Amino acid sequence: MKREVDLVILSDVHLGTYGCRAQELLHYLYSIKPAKLVLNGDIMDIWQFKKSYFPDHHLKVIKYLFDMAYQGCEIIYITGNHDEMLRKFSNIHFGNIQLVDKLVLHLGDKRAWIFHGDVFDASIQHSKWLAKLGGWGYDRLIGLNNLINWVLVRMGKEKYSLSKRIKNSVKKAVKFISDFEQTASELAIESEYDYVICGHIHQPQIRTVVTKKGSCVYMNSGDWIENLSALEYHNGEWDMFAYEEKKDTLGKYPMHDILLNYSLENILERVRVQSF
Repeated sequence: MKREVDLVILSDVHLGTYGCRAQELLHYLYSIKPAKLVLNGDIMDIWQFKKSYFPDHHLKVIKYLFDMAYQGCEIIYITGNHDEMLRKFSNIHFGNIQLVDKLVLHLGDKRAWIFHGDVFDASIQHSKWLAKLGGWGYDRLIGLNNLINWVLVRMGKEKYSLSKRIKNSVKKAVKFISDFEQTASELAIESEYDYVICGHIHQPQIRTVVTKKGSCVYMNSGDWIENLSALEYHNGEWDMFAYEEKKDTLGKYPMHDILLNYSLENILERVRVQSF
């Protein structure tokens, strides 16, 4: 039986890249029944999109999201930097799916401000070519890391994250993450939001930020490349779902045997027809 959740927020799936963990995401999505699903940016990696690499399990994620919407789940897709081309279509609806650039949700008597977060990234705002090059390099690093972990697992050793090691050892990277979280929180406090929820930096987090002007809860949904995480809100409480910690509780995953009857062109045409 699927687990009912009031709200799920996930981001940074990067469909169409070698690092995307689409099969694990499908396992998670199949196990839940959310009333509302917020996709907070970089779901498809249009920066690195190429027809030569978009495997079936990536397509299955897109198809299953359409199936969830058809079955009554409200899906809100917030654009990010890797899927920024979709911003020209912002504020359109097709069925239960809405495309926006940012979102304010009322959760009981509290307000949540949700956006991807690339607006705070100077490398994207001023040197987009450098950011795209960094994204390409990151995807190759993750591919190498997956190969290393494949060997480690067969040797009976724990998996190892090269990118986390690099991020945690480079002072500028640590400072960027800290500044990102602080800036988002300060803006949220000034605008009297109770929660501010971002993606972009691939750092899952739930923490309270206090300034002289007030306080808010800063949250980041993480990613589905390394952390395999999502934010869940149910019965007034927030929780961080971590796939690696909870995958054994999700039950059997039956979708491997389901044949995919859609191509990428079929899915894009389906979106186009429902949008106009």
